[in-house]
Amino acid sequence: MAELNIVLVEPEIPQNTGNIARTCAATGARLHIVKPMGFEIDDKKLKRAGLDYWYLLDITYYESLDEFFDCTAGGQYYYFSTKAPQKYTDIKYPDKSYIVFGKETKGLPEKLLYENPDTTVRIPMISDARSLNLSNSVAIAAYEVLRQWDYPKLLSYGKLREYEWDK
Repeated sequence: MAELNIVLVEPEIPQNTGNIARTCAATGARLHIVKPMGFEIDDKKLKRAGLDYWYLLDITYYESLDEFFDCTAGGQYYYFSTKAPQKYTDIKYPDKSYIVFGKETKGLPEKLLYENPDTTVRIPMISDARSLNLSNSVAIAAYEVLRQWDYPKLLSYGKLREYEWDK
């Protein structure tokens, strides 16, 4: 079964992480958090943003980026950055991809990006915009990967409460 991994490196804003956790829970993606974080995991804002989906979440914490890479050796990593040389839609994401995002204020380490130009990608935006919100970026990226995989394990239809769809 296809497996998507979302990686947050040193997240700083609990609401963003909560929203991302909810996206992971709703899509079946695994969440990886690399410390240090700018908040405590029991932060009320984090829990509120994730609402009642925490039981659906598969989450792993790492003490450092080195520990993350050691524990996930052999993974296919894709680094999202405003500094990237190519668009995120230019990539064909394989099963068990890791889509990696940096902290809200600084992004990912430039050395990491420089050493991985073929897998460093950007979500296009106007030149005057500094960046998108982290949780929005994760959602855009996750759904692009899932779209390429034809949304495995995801319910692709909805039901009305009072009516039946004619199909």
